[in-house]
Amino acid sequence: MSLSKNQIKFLRSKAHDLKPVVMLGQKGLTEAVLNELDIALDHHELIKVKLSMDDRDARKQVIDEICRQCEAEEVQSIGKTLTVYRVNPDKAIITLPTH
Repeated sequence: MSLSKNQIKFLRSKAHDLKPVVMLGQKGLTEAVLNELDIALDHHELIKVKLSMDDRDARKQVIDEICRQCEAEEVQSIGKTLTVYRVNPDKAIITLPTH
């Protein structure tokens, strides 16, 4: 699923007041972190993740891996904070604009 520019703008506005619910520590992207991400995405659909790494390229690789592993869409990445979205197929919480 690919998000349109309008949908990304909508999700960014929704994410503005959110606090990070998952923190990525020194051990990086472990199974436990992926499990927490899955739980948080199922429950909230739109979450912020705090990344601890300083290297921009390494951070981008981790962001890509999070999106791939969790089947989520990157909404935005500012500094060390990543916002991701994944619709909950059982009960959608956020209704996206159509275009």
